[in-house]
Amino acid sequence: MEFVSPEGLRLDGRRPTEMRQLRAEIGNVAKADGSAVFEMGNTKVIAAVYGPREVQNKSQQMSDQALVRCEYSMANFSTGDRMRKPKGDRRSTEISLVIRQTMEACILTHLMPRSQIDIFVQVLQADGGTRSACINAATLALQDAGIPMRDIVTSCSAGYLNSTPLLDLNYVEDSAGGPDVTVGILPTLDKVTLLQMDAKLPTNTFEDVMQLAIEGCIAREYQAVGMPPGFMIDSHGKGIRSYNYVPDRYKVAKMQGLLNGNVYSNPTLVS
Repeated sequence: MEFVSPEGLRLDGRRPTEMRQLRAEIGNVAKADGSAVFEMGNTKVIAAVYGPREVQNKSQQMSDQALVRCEYSMANFSTGDRMRKPKGDRRSTEISLVIRQTMEACILTHLMPRSQIDIFVQVLQADGGTRSACINAATLALQDAGIPMRDIVTSCSAGYLNSTPLLDLNYVEDSAGGPDVTVGILPTLDKVTLLQMDAKLPTNTFEDVMQLAIEGCIAREYQAVGMPPGFMIDSHGKGIRSYNYVPDRYKVAKMQGLLNGNVYSNPTLVS
């Protein structure tokens, strides 16, 4: 199957380095301490955060840091006619673990000893990239809850089909069986907190696909709020608050290029 036409367009009309349209909204669940809905194309995810609060199981309580728990699930209607796996299956358990470990890398758990933070993530519509969408939704929900973090986490995936690196795979591309790299980064600290790959890739090709995914993470942070990184929409739409991250002009230029489907060839522009 041809996933990239001779004109350089994918099945959904995007260019290889073009992301799907993003939409993010926070404060959706009234009884949660923090919540967010994150959409990328036809993929839609909701996340809710409760805590920090008293540890329910005292045997799990830690005297030097907070306990972070995560539960991932998919709504029965999220995949249409595709097969729906039961709650608690192996994939759900794995993704719950991935989200928890990724969030633990950014939460300042040592500031909240003997407490518990619960993260619930549910996929409402699945059209590829659900893992990245869940991480982005969880990050926004943690921010909405006022959980102290050393940095936010942004996540994006990239694949390799028809000898072409593709950014932000949809369901058709993701289910083609090609290599798929999912990356999560801490943009301010310039650190990778998540790296997963399905299938095998030659080293030089892997570096290109991973770099594209990292660039997608940075651009996703920019596009999700429609403004330069460093600012988030207030939970009640009353204004804008900063989380102290101001990118240099090269990063902004590179983000704007990615949003227009262009990738700057010089990787040293983003450090």
